[in-house]
Amino acid sequence: MNALASLLIVVLYAFIVILFIRIAFSFVSPFPTNSVSRFAWTITEPVLAPVRRRLPPMSGIDISPLVVSMVAYFLIAALRNI
Repeated sequence: MNALASLLIVVLYAFIVILFIRIAFSFVSPFPTNSVSRFAWTITEPVLAPVRRRLPPMSGIDISPLVVSMVAYFLIAALRNI
């Protein structure tokens, strides 16, 4: 497997973990000064915001993390086949 593909796979898995941390914190609602929550929001918001703008409203449920994680998993599968 190509070294660049391996590096991209690791980065995508790290992004998915950070995305799950953001989802967990959205249920808990930590203080705005929580550094982990701010870090997760800073990393994931540039990817989630464009997806959220393109998706139609779904009864108040934000499904953009689901769409982004599915795309990330598809990219990982495609990179493994290189």
